[in-house]
Amino acid sequence: MTKRIRVRTLLAGGLITLLFVALWGRIYWVQVAHAEFWSEEARKTWVTTKKLVQERGTISDRTGTVLAADTAAYTLALSPKVIHKLNDEHPDWKLIDQISSKVFNVLGKPEDETRKIIDAKTSKGEYFSQREVRPEGWKLDKEVADRLLAFRDQMRELTGKKDVGIYMVEEKKRYYPLGSLASQILGYEDKEGLAVMGLEKTLDDELKGEEGSITYQKDGKRTQLAGGEIEAKQALDGKNVTLTIDHDIQFYMEQAMKKAYDENHPVSMTAIAADPKTMDILGMVSLPDFDPNTYWNYSKNLSAFKNNAVQSIYEPGSTFKIVTLAAAVQEGLFNPEDHYMSGSVAIPKSKPVNDIKRGGWGEISYLEGLKRSSNVAFVKLGYEKLGKDKFKQYIDNFGFGVRTGIELPGEIAGTTRLVRERDYASATFGQAVSVTPIQQVAAVAAVANGGKLMTPHIIKSISDPNTGEKVVTEPKVIRQVISEQTSKKVGEYLEQVVSDKAIGTGRNAYIEGYRIAGKTGTAQKVIGSGYAEDKFVVSFIGYAPVEDPKIVLYVLVDEPQDAKAGGGSVAAPIFKEIMEKSLRHLGILPNLSDKAGDKAKAEEEAGPITAKVVDVSNMTTVQAKSKLSESGFGSVVLGKGAKVVSQLPKAGSVLPTSQQVYLITEKTIGSVPSLKGLSLRDALEMCSLLGGSCTASGQGYVSAQQATREGGKLQIALTLTPPLGQEDAALDEAGKAKDDKTNEGKANDGKANEGNDGKADRADGNAGAGSGAGAAGDGAAAGAGG
Repeated sequence: MTKRIRVRTLLAGGLITLLFVALWGRIYWVQVAHAEFWSEEARKTWVTTKKLVQERGTISDRTGTVLAADTAAYTLALSPKVIHKLNDEHPDWKLIDQISSKVFNVLGKPEDETRKIIDAKTSKGEYFSQREVRPEGWKLDKEVADRLLAFRDQMRELTGKKDVGIYMVEEKKRYYPLGSLASQILGYEDKEGLAVMGLEKTLDDELKGEEGSITYQKDGKRTQLAGGEIEAKQALDGKNVTLTIDHDIQFYMEQAMKKAYDENHPVSMTAIAADPKTMDILGMVSLPDFDPNTYWNYSKNLSAFKNNAVQSIYEPGSTFKIVTLAAAVQEGLFNPEDHYMSGSVAIPKSKPVNDIKRGGWGEISYLEGLKRSSNVAFVKLGYEKLGKDKFKQYIDNFGFGVRTGIELPGEIAGTTRLVRERDYASATFGQAVSVTPIQQVAAVAAVANGGKLMTPHIIKSISDPNTGEKVVTEPKVIRQVISEQTSKKVGEYLEQVVSDKAIGTGRNAYIEGYRIAGKTGTAQKVIGSGYAEDKFVVSFIGYAPVEDPKIVLYVLVDEPQDAKAGGGSVAAPIFKEIMEKSLRHLGILPNLSDKAGDKAKAEEEAGPITAKVVDVSNMTTVQAKSKLSESGFGSVVLGKGAKVVSQLPKAGSVLPTSQQVYLITEKTIGSVPSLKGLSLRDALEMCSLLGGSCTASGQGYVSAQQATREGGKLQIALTLTPPLGQEDAALDEAGKAKDDKTNEGKANDGKANEGNDGKADRADGNAGAGSGAGAAGDGAAAGAGG
C-alpha cells in the first residue's frame, strides 16, 4: 500500500515537473526565442497609426492666379441599419421615401437605386452600418453638400434623433476654379485621385507629394496615452507649378474662339499665342474643350480631350509661305520690285501650278504676289531660285519634321518628306508637308525675334514648398535660322499683307495704331488620295508690333461650314480681336495717326470720358475684368477668390473711365489698396471691408490717404478734394451728359474691308493632289494657299 502511494506520488511529481518544464520552455520560446515577433503583436493592440494627408501642388498662371488646386469635397453615405430602425419604429414618417426623393432631387440619382443602397444587407443578412452613394454622391461640392446637410437637419428635427443615418464624409478633390479655361493643358485628376491627362499627368510625380503618418500609444478607449511614444513622419506637400500662360490672354482667346465656333460650326479650332523672344506660351486653345470639374459629362465627345495644338497635323497652306519668303530674303533672292508672269508655272513631269485666279494678274511684282498670295510667285522663289535642296534645308532649320520639345504630352512631329519634283514645288506654298500648330508658331516666332528658333515652353517654374527650392525654365535657343536684318525685312513685307486694304489678303487683321505682320492660309483638306473641293482648313498667323514683337498669334479653323470661308474672312477677324485685347492688356497702346491723335487730344481737353459701371458680381475675375475693359474701366482684384463677391464702386455708378473698379473676391481682405478717386461713401465701405475705421477731411473724392495701425486696429486718414473745383452733384450731371456725348461721338473701330480674300487664298489643289495627299497622310489637312 505504502509502495503504491509512493509510486503515485513519484508519478504525480514527475508529471508536475514536466508541466513546469514545458511551461518554462514555452515562456522561453515566447519571451526569448520569438520575443521580437510577439512584442510586435502585442504592440499592435496598444499602438495605432493615422495617415497624414499631403496637399497636391497647385498649378497657377504666370500672374499667380490658381488654375488647379485641392479643395474640400464631401461624399454622401447612408446607414441602412439606422434608417430601417427608425422607419420600422415610425412608419408614418416615411423616412425611406423622403430620403430617396431628396437624393433624386439634389443628385439626380434614381429613387430605386437609392432604395437598393438603403436595403443592402451583409452576407449574414444584417443591414449594413454605412454605404456610400456612388457615383452621384461622391466628392460633392460644398454647395451641394450643404443642401443635403440641411435636409439631414430637417430629419433630425422630425425624429428627435441626432443620428438619422445620413452622413457626409469629408475628403479632398481636385478643383479647377476657372472651369474649362486651358482644360487640355491642365488635364484633370479623376475622383479616384488618379491624374489622367495634361500637365496633371505628366507632372504627377512633382505635384502629388508624399503621404505622412503618425503612430502613438493608446488606451482601451483609443485615447492617446500621456507620455507615450510617438513616431511621426511629416507629409510632404506636392510642388507648385507656375505656367507661362497669362489667364487674361487665355480668356480673350477662348472668348473670341468660342464665338467663332458657334458661328462657323467647324470640326475643331486651335489658337496659340506666344512671346516670340522667349517662346513663353501665353495662351493655347483647342476647341471643343471640356470642364475638368465635370469631366465625366464629355465621355461621348472624346475630341474635347484632344489638344490639337500639339496632337494634330495639318497641311498649312499659305501661312507656310513665310518660310519660303524668309529663305529667299536670307539668300538675297527676293527683290520686291522684280516682276514675274502670274497665272501658272510649269513643273517638270507634272501638271503646272496655278494661281487661284487661273489667268493671273498679268506681270506683277513679287511684293504684289505676296500681298495677293500668289502660288506662282512662291514656286519661282522657293523651287526655281532657291533650289529644292536649299529650300528643304530651310524647312528643316525652321524646325519642321521634329517635335518642338514643349512640356505637353502627345506631341507629334509631322512630316516633311519630299520625293517628287511636284512635292518640292507644292511645299513652297504649303502643300505636301504636314505640320503641327506649335511648329508653325515656333517658326514664325523665329522670323519675328531676329532669326532665332527657340524651344517653346509652358512651364515657367516649379517650386518646392518643403525646401523653398525653385527651378525656373530659361529660354533656349536651338539655332539661328536667318539674320536679324532678314528678320526685319520679312516683317516689313508681311506687314504690307495686312496694311494694304486694297489687295492685301490679311487686311481683315488690320488694327488701327498697330503694325501687324501676318499671312493668311486656306488649305484644302486631304480626303482619300486627293484634295476635297469643299472642305478647308483656314488660318491666320502673325505678330505685333512689327518694330518690337511682343506676341505671335496663330488661329486655325478646321472645316468651317461655309463654302466661301477663307483665312482672311474667318481666321483674320478672330486674330484681330485677340491681338488687340492682348496688346492692350500688356500695356502696348496704339500709335494713332495725326488725325486720330488730334481727336484724342480734343477729347482729353473736353474732360474725362465717363461711363456707367456694369455689374460683374458672381463673375470670375477674368470675365469681370474683360467686361469692365469693354466699358473702358481698369480693375484691381482684391483677395484670392476665383469669383467676384462684390465691387467698388457699385454697379450703376457713372464715373470717369480713368477710375479703377475694385473687384473683391473674399469677404475680408488684408492689405490696403489705393482708394484714390473713390467717393467718400465708397471709401468708407472699403474701410469697412478692411476691418478698419476711416477719418476724412475735405469734400469731394479721395485724393490722398494714410494708413496706420494703433493697438492692432487699422486707421485710415482720407483727404478729399473737389474734382476740378466743382461740387459733387455738378460733376455727376456733367459726367452723365459727357458720357452720352462721348458715346455718340465714338469713331468706328476701323471696320475692315471685306473682300473675297478667302477665294484669293485657295490654291490649285487638284493639280497637286497626288503628291500633297501622300505627304500629309491619313486625316491631315492639305495646304491650299493664302
